[in-house]
Amino acid sequence: MTSDLILPALVVVLSYLLGSIPFGLLLTRAAGLGDVRSIGSGNIGATNVLRTGHKGIAAATLLLDAGKGVAAVLIVRCCVPVDKELLEPLAAGAALIGHIYPVWLGFKGGKGVATFLGIAFALAWPIGAVAAAVWLLGLALVRISSVGGLAAALSAPITAWWLGAPRLTLLFAAVALLVVWKHRENIRRLIAGTEPKVGRKE
Repeated sequence: MTSDLILPALVVVLSYLLGSIPFGLLLTRAAGLGDVRSIGSGNIGATNVLRTGHKGIAAATLLLDAGKGVAAVLIVRCCVPVDKELLEPLAAGAALIGHIYPVWLGFKGGKGVATFLGIAFALAWPIGAVAAAVWLLGLALVRISSVGGLAAALSAPITAWWLGAPRLTLLFAAVALLVVWKHRENIRRLIAGTEPKVGRKE
């Protein structure tokens, strides 16, 4: 029994460490922009990186953060011979938790939207496509990143349920709750009408 748990444990740990890579912080420092945590929301995600005024670095952060989620799932799909249906969601969830609570940064990371989109596309591309469309629509309508991210996360369990995927429905319901929790300050600002628009430079 113990030996049967070694592989899942290794997958979860590797996926968590992969998710913990703080690309937003690394890219802004490499570009000589200092510590992105010292501006705006203090977040390491693409939206806060955009507040530096460097759209290319923000786009790279978005793609790399999403790529962490994709990579975690693909590692299982390509390299693990057994229990893929169980281990893929475990790896996806671990990568997301790693992004939100990275060990390298004292467990203070991003809000998870980009990595969530990555795992959604990797696990079931229709769920990812719907979530991405909802996210883009939210941004286009109100130009507030948190609105798009929250709407995208909440759409995922609904899409998974509609597709008849109960395991993914449960996973994305948990993901949505986590994303909502990480956006609690944004939600307060939305209610107060003080949530900033996308692209505001700090």
